[in-house]
Amino acid sequence: MFWFRNFIKISTATRAKSPNTTNLILTSLSHFSSQAPVAAEPLGLGATRGDEKPRVVVLGSGWAGCRLMKGLDPKLYDIVCVSPRNHMVFTPLLASTCVGTLEFRSVAEPIARIQPSISTAPGSYFFLANCTALNTDSHEVHCETVTEGAQTLEPWKFKISYDKLVIASGAQASTFGINGVKEHAVFLREVHHAQAIRRKLLLNLMLSDVPGISEEEKRRLLHCVVVGGGPTGVEFSGELSDFIRKDVDQRYTHVKDYIHVTLIEAKDILSSFDDRLRHYAIKQLTKSGVRLVRGIVKEVKPEHVILSDGSEVPYGLLVWSTGVGPSPFVNSLGLPKSPGGRIGIDEWLRVPTVQDVFSIGDCSGFLESTGKPVLPALAQVAERQGKYLANLLNKIGKDGGGHANSAKELDFGDPFEYKHLGSMATIGRFKALVDLRQSKEAKGVSLAGFFSFFIWRSAYLTRVVSWRNRFYVLINWLTTSAFGRDISRL
Repeated sequence: MFWFRNFIKISTATRAKSPNTTNLILTSLSHFSSQAPVAAEPLGLGATRGDEKPRVVVLGSGWAGCRLMKGLDPKLYDIVCVSPRNHMVFTPLLASTCVGTLEFRSVAEPIARIQPSISTAPGSYFFLANCTALNTDSHEVHCETVTEGAQTLEPWKFKISYDKLVIASGAQASTFGINGVKEHAVFLREVHHAQAIRRKLLLNLMLSDVPGISEEEKRRLLHCVVVGGGPTGVEFSGELSDFIRKDVDQRYTHVKDYIHVTLIEAKDILSSFDDRLRHYAIKQLTKSGVRLVRGIVKEVKPEHVILSDGSEVPYGLLVWSTGVGPSPFVNSLGLPKSPGGRIGIDEWLRVPTVQDVFSIGDCSGFLESTGKPVLPALAQVAERQGKYLANLLNKIGKDGGGHANSAKELDFGDPFEYKHLGSMATIGRFKALVDLRQSKEAKGVSLAGFFSFFIWRSAYLTRVVSWRNRFYVLINWLTTSAFGRDISRL
């Protein structure tokens, strides 16, 4: 039989070539340590050789890390990203997803789209994991995979050798040590936070319509409390008030008179804006039905918040948006710290006490010895640091300093300089604030009203990372205007 004779020939040829095939497989895995099955050492990516591309390891997938990876030249470096999420979140539009103005996928950009070599280059990888430790002497990071909980696979530990390390792991929400915040409040920093807020809000709306619920319990379930009067807290309050005014009034008519929003702030809301814009924001929020309370949260209980004056504020949904602070990982690192506990860096975004380690974004701050102030935890700061460092690392790679301990004598060029481009915030009812001055005392453009809202939307639409997501955002805005927000509880 002709097909059988050909099959025998192919099988024989395959067996004859099998040693070379095995060698090829072993060669392709040469970066991975083979000591784990014998000893207790975890598997990992070994050190690069002199004839190979140097490896840049990026910890984090936020604004800073993703802008860095986007700008790195994959012809100069192998790029390895370690992060507990495989996407970047476009945080300025995250509040809009909580009430259905935008869909969640519109604000999430996969890392593989930001830097395609992560998926295509032989020596570049993305690992869904957390970095647990750092050994600067051996140029290694220790990692542990992310799993879905105790009922799934055990976390897998591994090591990665780096030539250049960039710590861009971000920060965590500040609770100021207040009891009950982590247990009962919802933060607004990730897509899963927005999903939790949306599910809780819609659940409370449906529960409040059930027969037998008392008037007092209805008012508690439908009382949304936002703690923190910064841009995130104000924008979420504005989005929520629009949702109540436009969608709840039409689709939950039985309980529309019970739902309210309270914004609690210890000092002044939107303190980074000038007084004229802040007063305008207060006026518009009040007109939208948002109750503004000046107070300090002392404790959070399952159904109410206790303020420092002893008063109690019942809630059905509590959103915590009071700024950020260093994460436990950053605190655990034996690196110099800047004021506020961030990783200390010099003018070139290097950690000066160790070789080949850089830090950018919310987890880093200038050391006092530089004479520069610690920059605010803003997306524009992180993005510009990522862009600067990508250009710097590309320059180092072209100058032959890409490998470990080979850039000591290189001239790094101009240090990083930050110029504030301004601030924007939407406050609901098609109104927004736009302040394009470098500081509150400087001269420049500052606007409020509908035209500012048009500028706000136009600016963020152009800043969305990909054309795909820009299309999603634009379509979501159009469909929401035409048909209302999606109130499905998925």
